[in-house]
Amino acid sequence: MGAGRDRGARASARPPARTAPPPPAPVTTQPQPAAPIDIAGEVSQLHQALIDEVPHLIIDTPRGKWEWIARSWAAVNANGLTIDRPQLLVVVDRNPRVQQMRLILAQAQGDWDDLGGTKVSTGQVGRFDHFLTPTGVFLHTAAILDWRAEGTFNAHHVRGLGESGMRIWDFGWQQAVRGWRSHTKISKMRLLLHATDPDTLAHRLGRAASKGCIRIPEAMDVFLDRHGVLDANYEQAAQHNPRFPAVLQPDRAPTPLAGNALVVIDSSQPS
Repeated sequence: MGAGRDRGARASARPPARTAPPPPAPVTTQPQPAAPIDIAGEVSQLHQALIDEVPHLIIDTPRGKWEWIARSWAAVNANGLTIDRPQLLVVVDRNPRVQQMRLILAQAQGDWDDLGGTKVSTGQVGRFDHFLTPTGVFLHTAAILDWRAEGTFNAHHVRGLGESGMRIWDFGWQQAVRGWRSHTKISKMRLLLHATDPDTLAHRLGRAASKGCIRIPEAMDVFLDRHGVLDANYEQAAQHNPRFPAVLQPDRAPTPLAGNALVVIDSSQPS
């Protein structure tokens, strides 16, 4: 999947015409907000915030944008996720030769867009107790409460979940392929999206290195947290359940384009 550095490229792409069979029963997201959203204005602000707040941000060429959008659109439809309002998706490509994520604007009507992204690390096969990160659409809902890293070191003197205070998004128990022995047996693993140790593990981002969870740069962790990119359901729950404001940043500035979907694809496999 191509990636470039053309910061001036603002091209977006409309998802390709549907040729696949009808998707499974839809999974609904948040209801349409009462007030209309200035989508173009909000996307422009978020894009600039990404540039300002996330070092080494990857900005795709028009061709690269088209590829990310096309694969994201295919995964959304194949997994029955209904896009009933403009929202952001966190899309991760577990292809060993890619190991990157993007923030994708998805819309029921109108063009989809690729705001940019970073390197990540997904599951490394060939080691005991390491899983191949599962593909699909995983919803971040109020059914599971996230938490924050304590910044403690493990036996190898590594902060596996990042520095103290880093947000950990919990997507629950998921079926995944074991990365050891048979390489075909399916077991359950806890799918998390989290930062990593900036001193010892951050340099490994861009290659498969985790036990199955998705490691992201610390700056991207802070960005997703501050702007509530995956917190559409959490913001609703926070209005009546005090456990959720305790997880959310008190000085956050949630985007009206917040969603709740993590999409994991594999560009090394046929769509």
